[in-house]
Amino acid sequence: MKKLIIVLVVTSFFYSCKDDKKDVVTEAETTTEDVSNMEQNLSKYVNFKLTADVSKLTEKERQMLPYLIEAANMMNDLFWYESYGDKSELLQSISDEKTKAFVEINYGPWDRLDGNAPFVKGVGPKPAGANFYPKDMTKEEFEAADIENKSSLYNFVRRDESGKLYSIPYHKQFESKLKEVSQLLIKASELAEDEGLKTYLELRAKALLDDNYQPSDLAWMDMKTNTIDIVIGPIETYEDQLFGNKAAHEGYVLIKDQEWSKRLAKFSAYLPELQVGLPVDEAYKKETPGTDSDLNAYDVVFYAGDCNSGSKTIAINLPNDEEVQLQKGTRRLQLKNAMRAKFDKILVPISKVLIDESQRKHITFDAFFSNTMFHEVAHGLGIKNTINGKGTVRTALKEHASALEEGKADILGLYMIQQLNAKGELTDDLKDNMVTFMAGIFRSVRFGASSAHGKANMIRFNFFKEKGAFTRNADGTYKVNFDKMETAMRDLSNLILTLQGNGDYDGVAQLVAEKGIISKELQADLDRLSDASIPVDVIFEQGTKVLGL
Repeated sequence: MKKLIIVLVVTSFFYSCKDDKKDVVTEAETTTEDVSNMEQNLSKYVNFKLTADVSKLTEKERQMLPYLIEAANMMNDLFWYESYGDKSELLQSISDEKTKAFVEINYGPWDRLDGNAPFVKGVGPKPAGANFYPKDMTKEEFEAADIENKSSLYNFVRRDESGKLYSIPYHKQFESKLKEVSQLLIKASELAEDEGLKTYLELRAKALLDDNYQPSDLAWMDMKTNTIDIVIGPIETYEDQLFGNKAAHEGYVLIKDQEWSKRLAKFSAYLPELQVGLPVDEAYKKETPGTDSDLNAYDVVFYAGDCNSGSKTIAINLPNDEEVQLQKGTRRLQLKNAMRAKFDKILVPISKVLIDESQRKHITFDAFFSNTMFHEVAHGLGIKNTINGKGTVRTALKEHASALEEGKADILGLYMIQQLNAKGELTDDLKDNMVTFMAGIFRSVRFGASSAHGKANMIRFNFFKEKGAFTRNADGTYKVNFDKMETAMRDLSNLILTLQGNGDYDGVAQLVAEKGIISKELQADLDRLSDASIPVDVIFEQGTKVLGL
């Protein structure tokens, strides 16, 4: 079993929301079997130190980083409340240190890499709505209720003393903490030498206090020359698996790799052309993607909150605001050091177990980087608003929106690589991308059914299997059939884009039910990866000391 060095910040955070009911956890005797199981759980993660070359930064940029890291770190407390509730109460109920460590990794007592299975005695299944809604609330009750700003991404739903549902905005629920975060961003802005970064930090500091994030999202899109960056606030909706609507808090602190970024800058310009060529009927590609998009490579030096829970993000595509996307496009941030960690420590070992020996030469970091990068670019393709008046794709598909969107980005990312390769803009062997893509499915499927990315990969694996895009050899290795994979790519792209454009909730639910599953054969193959002690994901040593600040 691999030795884990776990650097965890334990903080106490108390809330006064009287109607928030916590799971009751009672301390139980820890058995030898419990200890063994927890060691296995911890072995799913491999340690990695998040470092970057800070010597290239200016003195003021180096002074900024501690403020930004402190601000991002506060997202941990907010996300704990969103995902579970009272962190201190939970940790105090547990005596085993290994269990506590695993609780910290998962931001709660549910294993995010095992379908959110509970691993602490006395804890039941994870509520689909996490802690965003009352745990006893049904979908029907919510949909029938008269709640202020019901569809807002930025509020909690609670019960009053009479049992009636009401909402409380994030900026009220977290008022004191968010004031601290806002002040830290203002202090960082006073050191900013880049005007775009200065403006963004000022607007983001304000947004945290009123939940109006669009002005800061637009300012973030206008930044072009900054080296230091921070992504902070309530952003992704993966944690809300009841409706897929409530955004969870997270924070990344980043340092741009200017040389790598220059190499990537040209690709966003091809989005409109690639949109026109999508393999779907014209009605589903009438929207014109924004061309103000950026592609940049970064070293990430701090993760906190949602992005640090379970499987770690290796690329970012933001903002999620559909209006901003159509007006400005999005920014795609490739987290180069985190990507290298997953390639070296996870993807290459997986390929040695599950990829046909004759095709292992096609597993390359450049292909992994390209596949990941164009996944993020491909979020800008397709359709954001349904063609039949059902509103945005996100609101129409509810809790299934994230999984289908991740599936779209994966398959259209490969489509983009294929098209750019045909145009001569990419010169690498397309077979590298396809085989690395196949190995990447095995990597992401291990995230489990609780993850939008995991569901997306299961759907694609089963669809590809039906289309003959790969074969499974007698020795349990897999071989890509390149021609059939290209056909499967087009067919799956067409299916996903049509479901999104139609806002077909029932159709997506059926797709998830039929193909978002792991067969016994595939599970046995994934178990071989665990038997070979191949980790599922990474945990980070991170912070100012690691950076030498």
